[in-house]
Amino acid sequence: MGHNHKHNHGYSHSHGGGGNIGIAFFLNLSFTIIELFGGFFTNSIAIISDAIHDFGDSLSLALAWYFQKLSRKGSSPKYSYGYKRFSLLGAIINAVVLIVGSIYILSEAIPRLFSPQATNSQGMFILAIIGIIINGLAVLRTRKASSINERIVSLHLLEDVLGWVAVLIGSVIMNITSLTIIDPILSIVIACFVLFNVFKNIKQTLPILLQGTPTEIEQEHIIKDLKEIGSIAGIHDLHIWSLDEEYNVLTVHVTLKESLPMEKLIELKRKIRSTLKDEIQHATIEFEMPGEECAFEHCV
Repeated sequence: MGHNHKHNHGYSHSHGGGGNIGIAFFLNLSFTIIELFGGFFTNSIAIISDAIHDFGDSLSLALAWYFQKLSRKGSSPKYSYGYKRFSLLGAIINAVVLIVGSIYILSEAIPRLFSPQATNSQGMFILAIIGIIINGLAVLRTRKASSINERIVSLHLLEDVLGWVAVLIGSVIMNITSLTIIDPILSIVIACFVLFNVFKNIKQTLPILLQGTPTEIEQEHIIKDLKEIGSIAGIHDLHIWSLDEEYNVLTVHVTLKESLPMEKLIELKRKIRSTLKDEIQHATIEFEMPGEECAFEHCV
């Protein structure tokens, strides 16, 4: 079409990845439980903070697994667009859990900066090794993902591996130097890292919930491309939004240069959908004849 569209060709509606997410969930949840006990046993606020982070990821995995199954359901009288948008609800729930957990960790860790407590660095070292192995296995299960759900989950798990590498290095330094202040410093860094990612995810999720135009789509280019199709005089009342960051919806009013018979309108509709197919998964098109006023009071 000759324009530099930000086409997203990575859309995938494959549902075969639920098994991988399920395995990653059970691996992550099992280790989170071990980690919580280990954190209290070693008196390490860094490990407890990572446990809360891992619990958040376990929740993400559970919700991703559930919503991946739920999204297979088609539309219903209650949810006419289907269940795809429920994944956004999962993202919001997970964000709230992680924010509350991170604030708790900061409230525990900051006082320890001024009065460091003894920690079991050997126990931290062992837990870090186990954490790297278990989270590493979970990353391997999801890294070749085709669905956006799995790709996001894989990224979270990779962050967990890096977090455990930090705990491993911290435990070695504490064992050599006895600098127990490293433990609360690590926990504060982990909590801030989690909060940064949470707010970044909220920033991506809110425009979708508020039905903003997807960032990868440029309305001006769509209008220009549609106007290049013969028979089209103008485009207005154009609205584009996304259900779940993958499934984009468009509604548009198309003003015609001249009145056309039904078979020509059907052919024109096919051309419009073909022009939109790389970016739009569901299009509703209304034709308006020359001189016809827009049916809505405020057409934009």
